[in-house]
Amino acid sequence: MAIIRAFKGIRPIKDKVAEIASPPYDVMNSKEARVFVENNPISFLHVVKPEVDLPEDINIYDDQVYQKGRENFDKLINDGNLIQDRIKALYIYKQIMGSHQQIGIVACTSVDDYKNDIIKKHEHTREVKENDRAKHVEVLDANAGPVFLTYKSNHQIKKVIDYYIEAHKPEYDFTDELNVKHILYVVKEEYVISELVDLFARIDYLYVADGHHRSAAGTRVAMKKREENPNFTGKEEFNYFLSVIFPDDEMLIMDYNRAVKDLNGMNKDELISKIEENFDIKEWNGK
Repeated sequence: MAIIRAFKGIRPIKDKVAEIASPPYDVMNSKEARVFVENNPISFLHVVKPEVDLPEDINIYDDQVYQKGRENFDKLINDGNLIQDRIKALYIYKQIMGSHQQIGIVACTSVDDYKNDIIKKHEHTREVKENDRAKHVEVLDANAGPVFLTYKSNHQIKKVIDYYIEAHKPEYDFTDELNVKHILYVVKEEYVISELVDLFARIDYLYVADGHHRSAAGTRVAMKKREENPNFTGKEEFNYFLSVIFPDDEMLIMDYNRAVKDLNGMNKDELISKIEENFDIKEWNGK
């Protein structure tokens, strides 16, 4: 069974959501991020890539970077640009890009599900990146970016989501600079939350589509806090990390391309032969 949990989300005020919303921290480098935020002091990139507000030669893993992120996060809250919901909620999140749309649930997911392989992984993590995300979570005392999960589509879950969307107005509805439309519904009704929690409890597994470092970091922080709080009950916030969960028949995972610079002693044909042992390969002519 997969555990999801409602939470008191911290989110933008309605009239500033388009300005605050930002790409994920790992889709642009520091130089690109500095350009992106040049005329936008409230972009969330100031929180997830806070080196943009420090000298260009700073090491992105310097303690000052994490502290700056916390400072920027606190400022967004103190200035009233970010607010926290007063009661726990789940969030229905719809993305539209061109002709494609996908609808998911934003919720907290369990570190115990991660440890017990209810949340399935398919990548190894790099220690330096895992350390980075763990420190960001610790200093910020918040999950600033969701893990992208998927599950085998379930018609009952879809029915609940579709009914809710039909009966309610969205909290946010805006199009970003990449022409992606974002629509979000805040689900505060206890009976709807309970129904979705129960339906997900019947799902055998969740799968990490993107966010292996974020999920590993969230779990690492939770284990550290459990050591610091030996009488923990399992209900504390630190036992969960932020996720957005899309059904497998709707989600779109875009290309993530890599260039090979070292053949490790093999020639090109040998490398391709090795890859073909586990993958299908197609030649791409760039068109």
